[in-house]
Amino acid sequence: MTSLSLLPPCFSPEETAELAGLYASNPAYCRASGEYDPEDVRAGEVEADLRAEAGGEGCSVLLARDAGGGLVGLLCLLDRHPVDGHPWIGLLLVHGSRHRTGAGRELAGLVEARFRGEGRDGLRLAVLENNPSALAFWTSLGWYEIDRRHDRRHGRACIVMHKPLVA
Repeated sequence: MTSLSLLPPCFSPEETAELAGLYASNPAYCRASGEYDPEDVRAGEVEADLRAEAGGEGCSVLLARDAGGGLVGLLCLLDRHPVDGHPWIGLLLVHGSRHRTGAGRELAGLVEARFRGEGRDGLRLAVLENNPSALAFWTSLGWYEIDRRHDRRHGRACIVMHKPLVA
């Protein structure tokens, strides 16, 4: 159904618009995160944020596309957290038109398989406390809470979750 490809370092105007559309298709996430106005997601802001994310040490931004090339979702990954040494999912965002189709579950599985294949024993992420649907999603996939703290960049209340990666 999907394939992951590294986001190119230079976005085309079409791809930038497509990524802005991905965020705009998720107004509940935009409201919960406070990063984008769900009524006015600006392509330039999305592009700048993703460039900054991809430019971090050990960070990668991946696009998920279906067999026809349509954008299914976006993943931001951190290979090794500077504090705990675990890989982290910084963001998994599925296009609103693909919600409840299994796309998010498939993408999470692909990330888990990637890090499991690298011999990693666990994976972490943080869910915004004001995003109960995301918490329910990750919990349904076997993730569990290990901590509560504020994120470093925006100071938002988060639930830190962990999933063991058993071979």
